[in-house]
Amino acid sequence: MGYEVPEQYVERYADLLVNYALGSGTGIASGDVVWIQAPESAKPLYAAVCRAVWRAGGMTISGYRPDADSATNLERDFYAIASDEQISRFLERYMRGIVDEVDHLIQIEAEADPQALSATDPGKILTRQVAQRPMSRWLDDKESAGNFSWTIGLFGTEAMAAEARLSLEEYWEQIIAACFLDHEDPKAQWRSVESEIQSTVAALDALAIEGLHVRGEDVDLRITLGEHRRWVGGEGKNIPSFEIFTSPDWRGTEGRIRFSEPLYTHGNLITGVELEFAGGRVARATAAENESLLTEMLAAENADRIGEFSLTDARFSRITKFMATTLYDENVGGPFGNTHIAVGRAYRDCYDGDPTELSSEDWDRLGFNDSPIHTDIVSTTDREVTATLADGSTRTIYADGRFQLDGLG
Repeated sequence: MGYEVPEQYVERYADLLVNYALGSGTGIASGDVVWIQAPESAKPLYAAVCRAVWRAGGMTISGYRPDADSATNLERDFYAIASDEQISRFLERYMRGIVDEVDHLIQIEAEADPQALSATDPGKILTRQVAQRPMSRWLDDKESAGNFSWTIGLFGTEAMAAEARLSLEEYWEQIIAACFLDHEDPKAQWRSVESEIQSTVAALDALAIEGLHVRGEDVDLRITLGEHRRWVGGEGKNIPSFEIFTSPDWRGTEGRIRFSEPLYTHGNLITGVELEFAGGRVARATAAENESLLTEMLAAENADRIGEFSLTDARFSRITKFMATTLYDENVGGPFGNTHIAVGRAYRDCYDGDPTELSSEDWDRLGFNDSPIHTDIVSTTDREVTATLADGSTRTIYADGRFQLDGLG
């Protein structure tokens, strides 16, 4: 008989997602509406999350869907059958109704077959993503106004574990440790981690950083932070989330960066990714495997610009193994923590003022990139990050997988 996740861990996981991760660490309020997206493989956690929402006095909107497997693969079939018009169609009235109704979103990642879309034209998938862009903009606006929160969790499957070359039990050992499910009250553990993350965020913001220089044997990259930036971490967005990140001014990115970890996107694996930036855009992109897919992905609207720069302190993260999913790999600890960037859409919560006061022209003026995609690419190799401060001085803020800040450590 195969490995089964102990029921107590599933219940703790659901409680953590509903009563901590949502609401920026405060959980939901009675009467709140939670949209729960989950595939069939995540059925135990989906059911537990529904029950947790109801216990908290909330209402649920179901986004439960069948697995993509050898017998049923509706997502693949849609792209095979649908016309260009169907693929690019956006159901505006229905989607607007969802956005108006929901207060929170929980997305549970689980794959019965991680390669389910490997034979699908990635161009069609990108077209679909672009067509759905109004939905993400509406949700961004609602979040900026303080009326919407979201989180993502992972329910491991045999197929996902195999992608990471782990047994299912080993895979779940990482999930259990990373989410503190081995503690009687994971929420309390997360509040402790959140306190450490926010202390680091405050220390970074206090430095008034103007630019960053990322160096290592596989990177020499300069990044301009831009005006009115702040660092962000924790706050329940993604469980687990140990990273601390910002959205730089895309126009000030120069240099090269190579990534040690594979990138899973559009049902395919891209390995050995290396990007070279000039004038804020990707001037050269290579990959050891699936380079054509990388090129096509970067050709999407503004997808060749940086949307995020992120650092994970090895002392914070309990993730020690490659998991073959961005949610975990962008938060991996290990000996050197991880450094990653995302190409594509910037995060508006990295603005240090009231985002509802800004127009689209203001966001453009500040260099916050807008794109239908946001793709994180990760490296776990040793990097040193030096900051240039407003007074012209420089100081190392990250080395040996750890933040180098006063009062930390």
